[in-house]
Amino acid sequence: MSPLGKYYVGAAIVAVIAVILPLPSILTWLIVLGVLGAPVVAYFMLDESQRARLRRIRRRQIGG
Repeated sequence: MSPLGKYYVGAAIVAVIAVILPLPSILTWLIVLGVLGAPVVAYFMLDESQRARLRRIRRRQIGG
């Protein structure tokens, strides 16, 4: 499994645990958004040349 896939699995597990635990609902949603939304925010903080480089690297790893 790729390192990125491991991150996604871990984030999903944390999100499910946060939903299951008897926490206040606003706290649960903040945890879920923080865990699952962090990669999206980090991607959009890159400038366009860095995003293009990241896309090229991912395509190369996939084999395309």
